[in-house]
Amino acid sequence: MTSQRTVARICTRNYFGVPLLLAVTASGAMAQSFPDKPVTIIAPFPAGGSVDLVARAVAQRMSELWKQPVVVANRPGAGGNIGAEAVARAAPDGYTLLMGTTALASSPALYSKLAYDLTRDLAPVSLVVTMSNVLVVHPALPVRSVRELVALAKARRGTLTSASAGVGSSNHLALVLFNTMTGAEISHIPYKGAAPAVADVMGGHVAMTFVPIAAAVAPVRAGRLRALGVTGEVRSPALPDIPTINESGVTGYEATSWNALLAPGGTPRELLLHIQTTVADSLRAAKVKEILVSAGADAAGGTPDELAGFLRTEMVKWGKVVKAAGIKAE
Repeated sequence: MTSQRTVARICTRNYFGVPLLLAVTASGAMAQSFPDKPVTIIAPFPAGGSVDLVARAVAQRMSELWKQPVVVANRPGAGGNIGAEAVARAAPDGYTLLMGTTALASSPALYSKLAYDLTRDLAPVSLVVTMSNVLVVHPALPVRSVRELVALAKARRGTLTSASAGVGSSNHLALVLFNTMTGAEISHIPYKGAAPAVADVMGGHVAMTFVPIAAAVAPVRAGRLRALGVTGEVRSPALPDIPTINESGVTGYEATSWNALLAPGGTPRELLLHIQTTVADSLRAAKVKEILVSAGADAAGGTPDELAGFLRTEMVKWGKVVKAAGIKAE
């Protein structure tokens, strides 16, 4: 039988661990009861683009699993940083989430001052999808291949323009890499999202764009845009006849984009894992898979720790590209 003295020693030794134990118990209870009210996923780009499409596909299934509304709110601007900042400042209770993009990884190198710190103020939940962009041009542009585009860009040095979803977006980074590897010197025109960027290319106001496949499939099939090359390592099932840019003579070119779910920094780990499990279940749903495949996106998934490592790698990769090109966001 344990003596009273032993009990006293045990109680004394664990006394200062009681708040931690209570915190762990409380966060575990929170995860089990979560959510008991609507959850908001902030998409940091306008409605109609690939980020919005992915966020809504996943949110719908999460709503069904949780039996609580999961609402997508579009907060575009500053290359996705307005939406990211809103989530970074939100309460760390899981009710405000971010559908982050590749711009998260490039922003630290692009902006001299950010209102949030990616590694401190946002907590990784799960990678959601990866996708290639596709290089599209207005049909009136007299090119039908990547090689012809490079030749035209060099002949009209500095006069061709390329739209993007904003400074530091995957479309912008794809252009920077393309210019660096080909010497094309195509000028960058930033927009607040992929949807308005694509609209202006279709309207003939801008010559081209590197756009997420999700936003390009319909206008390419309708003949309103001409696709020249896919930015990923392999061709896309959504546009199987379009070669990769690597295949088209820019050897070694590869620029994929991604979407990932993040929460405010300080969100309890048990809650992050609870949300991550729901994301994983959502990505396995047939309806969600169908939407993602039609959009040219590949379901990813993964743990918070895996996403944290991925983000560190992406920050290094795109930071080098941004610094080498000498670009800065104003």
